[in-house]
Amino acid sequence: MLRVGSLRQLTLGSFFLALVPLIALLWQSQSDLAMVGKMTSEETHYVVSVVGQLQALDGAATDLERTVRQFAIIQNATVADLTDNAIFQFASAKSKLCEALAQSEYCQTLDKQIEQLRNFRTIRDKLLLNAYLASLSTAMQGVRSDVDKAIQARLTQQQENMSSMQAKQAWSTALLVSVSLLLILLASQLIVNPVRKLKQIIQILAHQRGNLPPLSTRAPHELIGVEKDLHWLAERLQQLEHIRTALLRHAAHELKTPLASIKEGCSLLSDNVVGPLNPQQAEVLTLLSSSTQRLNTLVEKLLDYNLLLQQAQPKFTKCNPKDLVRDCIEDYALALQDREVSVSVSVANVVVDEELYRRILDNLVSNAVAHGAIGRPISVNIYKEGDDAILDVANRGKKIPAEKVSKLFEPFTRGDDPRNDNVIGTGLGLSIVSDCARLMHGDVQVVDVDNADVCFRVRIPQEENNE
Repeated sequence: MLRVGSLRQLTLGSFFLALVPLIALLWQSQSDLAMVGKMTSEETHYVVSVVGQLQALDGAATDLERTVRQFAIIQNATVADLTDNAIFQFASAKSKLCEALAQSEYCQTLDKQIEQLRNFRTIRDKLLLNAYLASLSTAMQGVRSDVDKAIQARLTQQQENMSSMQAKQAWSTALLVSVSLLLILLASQLIVNPVRKLKQIIQILAHQRGNLPPLSTRAPHELIGVEKDLHWLAERLQQLEHIRTALLRHAAHELKTPLASIKEGCSLLSDNVVGPLNPQQAEVLTLLSSSTQRLNTLVEKLLDYNLLLQQAQPKFTKCNPKDLVRDCIEDYALALQDREVSVSVSVANVVVDEELYRRILDNLVSNAVAHGAIGRPISVNIYKEGDDAILDVANRGKKIPAEKVSKLFEPFTRGDDPRNDNVIGTGLGLSIVSDCARLMHGDVQVVDVDNADVCFRVRIPQEENNE
């Protein structure tokens, strides 16, 4: 099993490991460069040497021809000695050049010409002498041609070696760079995978759905430490969530019993069971009954919110949105009797949790009734956008300031403007809408539309809920 150390060790180790192929490539490049330099030096030395030897042979051939012709005219011992020396110099230059040329038929021809010219003292026929010298000149032309061919052959071989070396260098570069990139990707994957897992854990914590993956065993120590902290944070959040739900449940239930007694007492007093009340007492009783009713509404909202928090997984089914909207409008018929409600449903069905979706409708319609302009229309639109089912509930009235939009969906947050029904709200309606949408993997936003001043848009993904 691969053991990963700290993040610093992994980073430095990956860096040096990725450098190994590049160092090997640099070493090979330096070796090839040194080989090219050596090859170029050898070829240059060969060309210079051969050309110099050819020039020396040409000079010796010229001297040899001149002294031979001089002896044919003067025929004395001094000229004969000069001719013998010219023949020796020519033979010596020919030997050096022919050694560099390896095999050349013209070198053998020159050997024959040298042997013929060594008998220059006995040659009396000028035509024969001219024939020997002409043959020597022809052989020299052949030697020059052999020198050119030898130089060209060496240059061609050098070019082939260079091409082969370039091809080898290209393949080596591609291979070693690929290995280096592979090592870099492997090392980066050892960092990316734990970071991706941390992101997954954070998303699970943010959306509060699903179980946390097990702790990693192959990751840098620092990232494993962060993962352990996130697991601890998840456990702590779960504990706090249990404490909050238990507190809400117990507080709400504990309030129900004395609240029922207070309501019963108010009912007895209002029925004059204990005796008639004077006008001042009746007014106090009216205020007490009103406060009791508001407290009862708050307790019911707390119980409903607590029930929503305890719902872990929604149950998705295909629902008819027209029926849901119709039932919601009928429940608010009394509050909507002086309002025009525009309903537009362009989808046959939506995949949602029916109870959660109905809560969203109830709270958004209730919010529009409470805060919308009196006598102005309210619109409810359900349509599809891409793979999402969209619910828009819009109304006329005072626009919501941009700086307050972010806090609208927090629990127990109420608006500053008075409600149309003069009821003190609990500040849970829009929070319930947000939590219901989140449980169905969606969200809610305040958007700008042309036909209304305030529009709440709920987006519920359909493709994800169908799976």
